[in-house]
Parts: sequence; C-alpha cells; structure tokens
Amino acid sequence: MKFDGQIIISILLAQLLVVRILRRFFDLPNRLPHWDKLLGWIWVPGVGLGIIDLLFNFRNDQLDEVYMLFAFMVVILVALALRDYRPARTVLLAVVPYTVYSAIELVLVVSGWKLGENYEDAFDASQGFTVIWMITFLLIARNQKKHLEKERLLREEEEQEKQRIATQNAELERLVAERTATLTKQTEELSQALTELKTMQTQLIQAEKMASLGELTAGIAHEIQNPLNFVTNFSDVSAELITELEEEKRKPTRNADLETELLVDLKQNLQKITHHGQRAASIVKGMLEHSRASTGELQPTDINTLADEYLRLAYHGLRAKDKTFNATLYTNLYPELGQVNAISQDIGRVFLNLFTNAFYAVQKKKECVSDGYVPTVSVSTRRTEAGDVEVRVRDNGMGMPATVKDKIFQPFFTTKPTGEGTGLGLSLSYDIVTKGHNGSLTVESQEGEYTEFTIRIPG
Repeated sequence: MKFDGQIIISILLAQLLVVRILRRFFDLPNRLPHWDKLLGWIWVPGVGLGIIDLLFNFRNDQLDEVYMLFAFMVVILVALALRDYRPARTVLLAVVPYTVYSAIELVLVVSGWKLGENYEDAFDASQGFTVIWMITFLLIARNQKKHLEKERLLREEEEQEKQRIATQNAELERLVAERTATLTKQTEELSQALTELKTMQTQLIQAEKMASLGELTAGIAHEIQNPLNFVTNFSDVSAELITELEEEKRKPTRNADLETELLVDLKQNLQKITHHGQRAASIVKGMLEHSRASTGELQPTDINTLADEYLRLAYHGLRAKDKTFNATLYTNLYPELGQVNAISQDIGRVFLNLFTNAFYAVQKKKECVSDGYVPTVSVSTRRTEAGDVEVRVRDNGMGMPATVKDKIFQPFFTTKPTGEGTGLGLSLSYDIVTKGHNGSLTVESQEGEYTEFTIRIPG
C-alpha cells in the first residue's frame, strides 16, 4: 500500500482535535502546564512524515499506524501523569488495551509473521473488543468527569456559602460589637443619670423636709412659748415663796405650819417647772427629729399623741402667717389605740403635710365664702376589725374634682399656685405610708364640700 501524505494530514488533524479534547477534559493548562506546552508540538512528527513522503516519494503503509501508536502513547503518558485524577485513570484503562493491540499488530506486520493471517478472525474480534472497550470506558470517564465537575461546583458553592456565612458572621460580630459598645455607653449614661436622679431625689426630699420644717417653725414657736411661760411664772412664784420662807425663819416665833405649806407649794411649783421644761424639751426634740434623716427603724409609737401634737403645730404655723385665721379643731382619738410599730419622724411628716393641706384648703374656702362658714379640721383614730390602725384627717374646705383626685399622689402634681407648693408633699407621704410601713393612703373628696385622707397602718 502506497503511503499517502493525505492520510498523515488527516491523522494529524485528528490528533490536534484529540489534543484539544485532552486539554479541555483534563484541564491541562492548570493541572499539567508543562505537558500542555509539549502537546502543542504533537503536529511536528506528522508534518515531518508528510514532508518525507512528498520529497522522497517514500513507500510504507505502516507509517500512519506508527504515528497513531505514538499519539496513543502520548495519551497514556498524560493519563499516567494524572493518575491521581479518577477520570484520567479511567481513560488510561480505556486506551491501554487498544494501544497494546495496535502495538502487537504492528510488530507482527513488521516482523512478517504469519500469525496475524492465521488468526485474522480472532484479531478482528480483538480489535472490535478493544474499540468497544475504549469507547465504553471513555464514556465512563466522561460521566466521571461530569460527576466530579458537579462535585467541584457543589464544593465551590459550599465554599462560597461558607465564605458568605463567614462574611455575614464577621459583619454580625461587627454589628454586635458596635451595638454592645453603644448599649454599654447607654448603660453607663443611664447609670450616671440614675445616680444623678437619686441624688436629685434625695435633695428634693430634703428640700421638702426643710419646707415642712419651715411650716413647723411658727407652730413650734407658739407651742414652746406656753411651757416657757409656765416655767418663768412658776420660777417667779417659787422665788417669792423662798423669800417668804426666809422671812419666816428670821422671825423670833416661827410658824411651822406656814413653813410646811410654803415648802409644799414650792415643791409643787418645782414639779410644774420640771413638767413644762420637759414639754419644751420634747417639742425641741420633735423638731430635731423632723429635720433629721430617718433611721428607717420601726419603733413603738403613740399615734394619738403624734397626731394631736402635729395638728396643733400645723394650726399655729398657719396662725403665725395669718393672725386673722381661725379654725375649729376636732379630735376623736381612740383611747385604747395603744402603740404601733412605725417610724415616728416619717409618720409625723405625713401628719404635718395632711394637716397643713387641710388648713390651707379651709383658709382658701374662707376667703371665698363670706358668712356662715366655719373652717373645721378633724382627726380621728380607731382600730379596725383586722387590728390595723386607721387615722382619718378631714376638712370642710374646697374639696377636689375626680380628675384632680386621680393625680393627687403623683410627684410634682399640685393644685396650689406657683411658688406655694412643690407637688412632693403628698407623693412623699404616699411613699412613706405604702412603702415604708406597708400601709395605705387613700382620699375621698367632694368638690366644694370636704376632703378626707385615710391612713391605714398594719397593727
């Protein structure tokens, strides 16, 4: 058979196509860049054979098979270089039988053995089998390639998803850090604001206490004047009795009965001086206790005495401001009330606040009503069936509408004109009774008729 250069050219074009397929199938530019460059020169042997055929009119019908065998060997070498890649191993398994068969056939033809002619049918069947084998495994390799490509894409998607999640996590961590920093700053600001608020609250409470102390001052001055007057008067009388006793002693004939009578009177005067001195001292002590910060300790307290004392102090305090003001004081104190565990300074402040408000209400009504109105403020105490102590403070003043009654215990709410009330008195009184003594402070009122506050303290 005459060697035809056209056959070499056809095989050359086929090999170039195979090289292109190999490059794409095995991704040689990335996996084996060196082999990729070498495969670019696979056409050189084919061109050389074509030139030899054209120049020398060379006759050999096995040259095309040699070139084909060379091309398959190149494929085998590439597959071996990529043996860790599963599709490459499958391609290697596909082309090796056909390559071995082609090599054996070429050796038999070149050596001149008659074995090929004697077993031509067997060789034809073997060639068909190797071709089917090669096609089958190439298809398997193609499926493996697709499967691995899907796995690769899936891994890339998973990696991208991980990167996206990592990016989102980083962004979330950044946002959380920023939010945490913001919340920390806000917490510090709120803590500082709370501290300032507590300080301000303490200052306001102290200011309210001092304001109530101012209300007490006039009443205390009047109250303390009475025992001091008694002390002065009885001291003067006692001095006169002593003078009489000394004169009696200087007489030649002393009257023993008169001396005894003078001594008895002197003793009684001294007892009265002591009594009224103690009364003055108790008023001063009460004033100091009122201005002093509360200890918060519950102690047995005589509620009747406390209510009666602060009623008179509040009344005389208002009388000191307005000499023309007069009111009827009515007390109905339960004699068997006994003592109750309370903070006397705090309960005294509550009483003073309620009485001061009551006198203010009846005074304002007196200014509006011309004749027939008698300002009256009353206080009553009793024991409830449950054993609690109940104190009622009632006045027949201006009263209050329902809208005001609902807000009366709110901090800074006041019905007094600007400058006459802080709006803290009833709020602090409410806290003292409810929080400090676990009791209750309620109000009943009818506009234009009366107002009555009820204090209930557990007995």
